Amino acid sequence: FISVLSDYNFAPTAGSRANLLRCGCREESIYVTGNTVIDALFMVLDRLKDYDPAGHPELSKLDLSKQTILVTGHRRENFGAGFLEICEALKQLAERYPQAEIVYPVHLNPNVQKPVRAIIGGVKNIQLLKPLDYADFVYLMNRSHIVLTDSGGVQEEAPSLGKPVLVMRDKTERPEAVAGGGVKLVGPHREAIVREVGRLLDDPQAYRAMSKAVSPYGDGKAAARIADALAGEPFEPFEPK
Repeated sequence: FISVLSDYNFAPTAGSRANLLRCGCREESIYVTGNTVIDALFMVLDRLKDYDPAGHPELSKLDLSKQTILVTGHRRENFGAGFLEICEALKQLAERYPQAEIVYPVHLNPNVQKPVRAIIGGVKNIQLLKPLDYADFVYLMNRSHIVLTDSGGVQEEAPSLGKPVLVMRDKTERPEAVAGGGVKLVGPHREAIVREVGRLLDDPQAYRAMSKAVSPYGDGKAAARIADALAGEPFEPFEPK
C-alpha cells in the first residue's frame, strides 16, 4: 500500500488511524484530522444563510413546514429486489404518516427511475425531484427531519447536521457513526425501514437520542490541521465532542 511508504497519512477518524496501523504504517506518519468533506459541508452551509428555496424549480415544490424525510438511493447492490422493497416501504410510510413529506431526488439511472416512478410516482405526499446541485442538497438535508439513504457521503454529512440517518444497506464502510448512535443500518428491507422511520416519528425520545449523537467525522477544521502538519506546526488531533 502507498500509505506504508508515505511520510504523511491524514486519517479522518481514530478508526481509520487504527486501520493504517494494522496495515503497517508508521505511527508518526499518521495524523487524525477529521474529514475534509465536513469542512466543505460547513462552508456551503454558511453560504446558505440567505438561501431562498422559492426561486428553485425543484425545492419550491416542497412544504418544508412538514416533517421532511429526505431519501437518496442509487447503489448498484440495491437494483432489482432492493429498490422494490425500498419503494414499497416509502409508499407505506406515506400512507401511514400523511403529516410528513417524503422528498426523493431521484438518480437518473434507469434501474432507479423505473421502480421509483412505477411504485411511488403518484403518491400524494411523496415528492420526486430531479437530481440537485450540492448546495441545494445541503440546504434540503439541513431542513430535513430524518435522512434515509444508501449513500456513503450522506452517512458522514447528515450526522454532522444532527440528522438521524437510516442506512438502506446491510453493511457500511463508515461504522463510526453506527457505533456512536447517530446512524442505524436498516438494509433495503421494507419491514425494517417502516419500523425504524416510524419509531423516529412516533417516539420523541428515540429521535432526540439519534439527533444528539456526536458526529465522528469532523468539525470543519480538517484542512487547517493538514496545513499545520505539513508546516510542522503544533498539531491537535481531531476528537469528536
